[in-house]
Amino acid sequence: MMKTLKFHVFLVLIWITSLGVAQEQESITKKLEQIAFIEEKVMMPMRDGIRLATDIYRPKTTEKVPIIFSRTPYNFNSWGDGKERTRTKERAYEAVKRGYAYVVQNERGRYFSEGEWDILGVPLTDGYDAFSWMKDQTWSNGKIGTFGCSSTAEWQMAVSALDHPAHAAMVPQAFGAGVGRVGQIMEQGNWYRGGVEQLLFFSWLYGVEHDKFKPRIPAGATQEDLIRISRYYDLAPENPPVDMAKALQHLPIQDILKNIQGKKEIFDKMVRRTPNHPDWFKGGLYHDDMEIGTPSFWFASWYDVSITPNLALFNHVRQHSKDAMIRDNQYLVIAPTLHCRYTRATENTIVGERSVGDARLNYDEQIYAWWDLWLKGKENNFKKNTPRVQYFTMGKNVWQAAEQWPPKGVKMTTYYLNSGGKANTLYGDGVLSTKKPKGDTPDHFVYDPMNPVTSYGGNVCCTGNAVEGGAFDQQLMEEREDILVYTTEPLEEGTEVTGFIAATLYVSSDAKDTDFTIKLIDVYPDGRAYNLDETIQRARFREGYDKEVFMEPGKVYKIDLTPMATSNYFKKGHRIRIEISSSNFPRFARNLNTGGKNYDESKGVIANNTIYHTKQYPSQIQIPIQK
Repeated sequence: MMKTLKFHVFLVLIWITSLGVAQEQESITKKLEQIAFIEEKVMMPMRDGIRLATDIYRPKTTEKVPIIFSRTPYNFNSWGDGKERTRTKERAYEAVKRGYAYVVQNERGRYFSEGEWDILGVPLTDGYDAFSWMKDQTWSNGKIGTFGCSSTAEWQMAVSALDHPAHAAMVPQAFGAGVGRVGQIMEQGNWYRGGVEQLLFFSWLYGVEHDKFKPRIPAGATQEDLIRISRYYDLAPENPPVDMAKALQHLPIQDILKNIQGKKEIFDKMVRRTPNHPDWFKGGLYHDDMEIGTPSFWFASWYDVSITPNLALFNHVRQHSKDAMIRDNQYLVIAPTLHCRYTRATENTIVGERSVGDARLNYDEQIYAWWDLWLKGKENNFKKNTPRVQYFTMGKNVWQAAEQWPPKGVKMTTYYLNSGGKANTLYGDGVLSTKKPKGDTPDHFVYDPMNPVTSYGGNVCCTGNAVEGGAFDQQLMEEREDILVYTTEPLEEGTEVTGFIAATLYVSSDAKDTDFTIKLIDVYPDGRAYNLDETIQRARFREGYDKEVFMEPGKVYKIDLTPMATSNYFKKGHRIRIEISSSNFPRFARNLNTGGKNYDESKGVIANNTIYHTKQYPSQIQIPIQK
């Protein structure tokens, strides 16, 4: 009887929640209808004849208006009570009431759009053709701004490099999935970090990719038919729920999606690509040999998966664009939040377990001032009122401003690893010091890929229940023997660390190939140890991603890890700590240490790994300290 009652209560709660969302959807629809002309399922033609499903919301005026354009792989069908539909209409309402048309479009092959979808691989010409079509509409003033977060941002940079005359400005948020190569960083759209697969896409593709046997609307369907059909058929797959924490443990990793009955066509191609595979350079990714042609207002987050490449791209455009106007019109915001969580900051923003205080910012006001400047040509005070870089410093819990990244006044300070050879665990003798090492006793640890170090918090996205992002107390993790811990003495004065953090390790291993991880941590006087950023490097790619160079037992190798980034104030009495190991799973795929392809292997070998910190091999971390 009690179980039946609980079930009925559960159903009632679901009904109440659905009713609330439906009422919210109905309310925003009515508000939109009062101020906007609404055109749904407009099939915008591309040069190859494929048509992309597009919804248009524009002000009820005879004047020509600028356009805010969002292209997405996600479902925005206006019928139903889904949150994404409500958000779309809320964004449309905000744009229309400010005198903008809001245009949202599905990528080819998604929902009602025709063609075949390929994450990171849809033709760049789709963006260019969409700009041309919108520019030529009788209600358009010819100025288009692109906007979106994550997968709705990733396409903007490469399309910007096509330099369409109507593409007047862009606001990419959490845009790392669109960044392929920037300098020495070779992430290929967040697929890799340091040559190691980031498992976020394994999880994301399970939830997002449509099956090749999906229902399809017949080619040439009319707008009237599509609107009618969309009331009854959403074309949205409903995937069975999966325990992703368990699913990502499957080996070989090439069969992870197969093992959970996921769609695998796109995944099968990507999982076999090396970091420098030519196919990464044929799709929609931006690479640093492409010329950004658009004024840009960038948004990044300290606990996002792609913070370092995001910042590297901002600097690349500011420093290397051939056009002085483009160089001068790049602006950046760095929030202390998780992926795409900018507007969720509160008076007491909690990221993971750590409070970063009041992290709110007037995002809408700044973004619409940006649009007014570039799309309406208003002589407003955006440049006067908006710092070049706005970044949140955790620990101080304040927004700060700078003219460049990192800010002026930052001094790179080298901290060396020291120990008596027993840096294993929180209770070891590992020391982080500005004094160069004098001893000659290295630290050893055993990495067993069948018992990897578990990801706990961190700078993540899209891994389902496998990893919860943010700052978490690492003390329990640091009791593992396969984690080396190096910590400074308590700081005698407060120290602000703001910028890129570089790390160089001197290592050896009895395995042909293995990984090395590092994590930067703020240690409180009571022992709480909150993670700030983390990175990894696969040893075989230590000399570059265009070749694989394996290790020989007994030889010492220099490993330069992909930089980390943060802005954190270590208060007086706090300590700076780094952790070193060879795994951070399932944030990153495990190296099975065999020297094989790794993606098609199910059995690994144990690696006995060594970190050196001597006068000859001074393993170190370079920390940007704000003076």
